[in-house]
Amino acid sequence: MDTVQPLIPEALCRRCDLNQFAFATTAELDDLTEIIGQARAVEAVRFGIGIRRDGYNLYALGPQGAGKYSAIRQFLEQKAATETAPADWCYVNNFEQPHRPHYLKLPPGLGVTLRQDMAQLVEELRTAIPAVFESEDYRTRRQVIEEEFKEREEKVFEELKQAAQKRDIALIRTPAGLAFAPKHEGQVISPEQYQSLPQAEQDQVQADISVLQDQLLATIQELPRWEKELRDRLKALDREMALFVVGHLMDELRQKYAALEEIVQYLNAVQQDVIDNVDDFRNPEEPTPVPFAGSPLPRSLLGLPPLRRYQVNVLVDHSAAQGARVIYEDYPTYQNLIGQVEHMATQTGALMTDFNLIKPGALHRANGGYLILDARKVLQQPLAWEQLKRVLQSHEIRIESPGQMFGLVSTVSLEPEPIPLEVKVVLLGERMLYYLLYEYDPDFGELFKVEVDFEDEMDRSPENNLLYARLVATLARKEGLRHFDRAAVARTIEHSARLIGDTKKLSTRMQSIANLLREADYWAGQAGDEVVSAAAVQRAIDAQVQRADRMRGRMQEEIERGTILIDTQGEKVGQINGLSVLMLGNFAFGRPSRITARIRLGKGEVVDIEREVELGGPIHSKGVLILAGFLGARFGQERPLSLSASLVFEQSYSGVEGDSASSAELYALLSALAETPIKQALAVTGSVNQHGQVQAIGGVNEKIEGFFDVCRARGLTGEQGVLIPASNVKHLMLRQDVVEATAAGQFYVYPVETIDQGIEILTGLPAGERDEAGHFPEGSINQRVEARLAALAEKWQAFSAPAGRGEVKP
Repeated sequence: MDTVQPLIPEALCRRCDLNQFAFATTAELDDLTEIIGQARAVEAVRFGIGIRRDGYNLYALGPQGAGKYSAIRQFLEQKAATETAPADWCYVNNFEQPHRPHYLKLPPGLGVTLRQDMAQLVEELRTAIPAVFESEDYRTRRQVIEEEFKEREEKVFEELKQAAQKRDIALIRTPAGLAFAPKHEGQVISPEQYQSLPQAEQDQVQADISVLQDQLLATIQELPRWEKELRDRLKALDREMALFVVGHLMDELRQKYAALEEIVQYLNAVQQDVIDNVDDFRNPEEPTPVPFAGSPLPRSLLGLPPLRRYQVNVLVDHSAAQGARVIYEDYPTYQNLIGQVEHMATQTGALMTDFNLIKPGALHRANGGYLILDARKVLQQPLAWEQLKRVLQSHEIRIESPGQMFGLVSTVSLEPEPIPLEVKVVLLGERMLYYLLYEYDPDFGELFKVEVDFEDEMDRSPENNLLYARLVATLARKEGLRHFDRAAVARTIEHSARLIGDTKKLSTRMQSIANLLREADYWAGQAGDEVVSAAAVQRAIDAQVQRADRMRGRMQEEIERGTILIDTQGEKVGQINGLSVLMLGNFAFGRPSRITARIRLGKGEVVDIEREVELGGPIHSKGVLILAGFLGARFGQERPLSLSASLVFEQSYSGVEGDSASSAELYALLSALAETPIKQALAVTGSVNQHGQVQAIGGVNEKIEGFFDVCRARGLTGEQGVLIPASNVKHLMLRQDVVEATAAGQFYVYPVETIDQGIEILTGLPAGERDEAGHFPEGSINQRVEARLAALAEKWQAFSAPAGRGEVKP
C-alpha cells in the first residue's frame, strides 16, 4: 500500500492569480448589467414574465442573501418599462345603492382629471344654483304659481260664500275652523234668536246649512290635491331651473368624456341626483336630512356632508407612470394586500364611512403590473395567504373586512364593487418553504407554476472572476465606496470560495460579499487609503470573525486550561481526536472532541453511548452501525464477532449528529481491538462506508483550523496534523496561518481514501492486506485485530459451552 503524503501548501488554499486581471483598480471596469451565476433562475424569470396564462405566477426559492429580490426586481422593472401604463382605478358613489360604490376604470392619469372636474363642478353648482333660485325670473314664476293657487282657493270659497248668502247663511271662521250660521237682516242671529224662529223656518235653515256643509266638505277635500299640484309645479319649476344650471355644465363634461361610456353614465347619474337633491346646493350649510337610497338612516344622522357623494375617490393614480408598476409589499397584512374601508368619527362620536374612505391595497397598486411578496411574511399574517389565493383564483379584488367575512360585524358597511385583477405575483422564500407549500397546499401548485431556483454557487473560472470584479466595481459606484485594487478583488474572490467551501466554486450569496466590501471600505478609510487594498479586505474578514467568535474563544480557553480534555501529543490506545463543527448564527467554527472506545467480551454489538442516552441523532447512529458492518465483513467471515464495544464522545453534554466522526470512531475501535496506541498529535474527520472507504464531509476548513488553533496554543511540534477524506481536498480554503505552518513543516494535512491508509498514519504500523492464504502480515494492525477477535471468540465459546465437558462455566 502506498504511503499517504501530506498535502503541499499550495493544495491547502487556491489563491487567485492577479495576472488574470488587466486592471489596476475597479474604477477601470464597466458596471455589471447581468446577473451572474444564475442562468437557470434568469431563464425561469424570463419565462414566467413572458407567459400570460392563469396560474403562471413565480416563486423564487433560494438561500437568504442570494440576491433573489434584487435580481427579480431588476428583471421586472426592465420588462415593466416596455409595457403600457396600467389604468387608473376610482370609486364613485352608487346613487341607487350608496353602500355599494361603483368602480371606474380610466386611462392612466384621467382619474385625477375627473376628480378635479367633479370638484370644480360642485363648486360651480354651489354658486350657480343659489344664484338662479334667487333670480327675479325664478321668483316671478314661483309667485305666479303660488298666486294662481291662492286665487283658485279664494275663488272657491267666494263662490261658497255667495251661495250661503243667497240662503241667508253666513260663512264664518271660528277657532275650530269654518262654520255656517243663520242670518236675519244681514246679521248673524244668536242661538236664542234661532230657537225663537218657527219650526219650519228652523228646518229650512238646517237643510240649507247641510247643503252648504256638503259643498264645503267637497272643497276642503280638494285642497290636498291642489296643494300637491302646487308642490309638483313648484318642484317642476325647481327641476327646470336646476336643469337649466346643471345641463350645460354637465354637457361640457359629457362632451369631454364622450369616448368613455362609463363616465358618461356616471355623469348622467350625477345630473339626476343633483336635480333630485337641489336643496343641498340651495342651503349647503344646512343639509336637508334626506335618507340614502337603500339606507334606513338620514344622511344628517350618518354625519356625511351631502356634497361628498359627488367626489371621485382615485384609488390608484398612474398619471406619472412610464410603464407597468412593480410593487413590493414589505408588510403584507390582509388589509395591506386587498385594501380596506376606513371609518371616521363624527362630532357625536359615531363612526361613519362612505366610498371616499376606501383605501387601496398592494394588489390595487400592482394591478396591470407586478407584485413582489415575501412568502414567509404573507404566511405569518392572519388570513393574508388565503385571501391572496382567492384573489388570484377569482381575478378580482373584493374589499371586505375580516369581521364581515366571519359574520362578526352586524353594522351597515360598504360593499365596494369588486375590481377586475390582472397581475403577476412573485413570491420570495426559502426552498424548504416552497416544498412544504407544494406538498400540503393543493392550490399552491396551480397558482405558482413557475419555479425560479437560485443557485448557491457558481463556477470559479477566469470569466466569472472578471464578472466578480465588475460586481465589486458596480457596488462601489452604487454605494459610493472607494474602488478596490486588483489584490483586494482577488482576496474577495478567495473569501467567496471559502464561504462556499470549494476551491472551484464561488458563492452567489451576494449579501455577504456586499457586506464584506462595505466593511473593507470602512477599514480603508480608517487607514487613510484612497483605494481599498487586500489588507483592508483581510482586516474586514478578521473583524467579522472577531465579533462572532466569543464562544470559540471560550472553548479554546477551556481546552488550554485542561477543563476540556484534549491531548495533542503522546499516544493512547482506543482514544482519538475527532472533529466537529458548531454553527452559531452565521459563524461556524471547528472544535476537537475526544472519542474513546472500549472492548469486552460480548455478542458482537457496538454500543453507541450517545444513542443509548438519546444524545445521538439518527445519522450519527447510522454511522456507528456501519462500523459493525465493516468489522463483520472484514473479520467475521469465519467466526462470529464475540465482542461488545462501546463508543462515546467524551465530555459531550448536548446532541451529536452527523456521520463525519464515523471514521474516527472506527480508528478508535481498531486501536482498542489491536491494543495499539494512536498518535494524539493527529485529529481525524471523515465518514466511512462498510467497505472501509473514507467519504467526504462538510466543514472541513473549520475542522482543520479548530484543531490547528489548539495545537498552536500549546506549541506546534512538527508532528501535529489532521486526516481528512481525499475527496475533500478540493474544498480546502484554509487560513493563511495554517498554510504557513504547513509550509514550515509544523503542521500537516493528510488526504486518506481508506481506513487502512488512515490507521497506518495514526499508529505508524502497516494496516496489512491478506495474502493468498487469507492471512494478514504478522504485526500488522489487521492481524492484531483478527488475533484479538479470535481470542475473544474462543473465550466466548468456552463461556458458552455446556457444563460437564470440562469447561468452567460460572
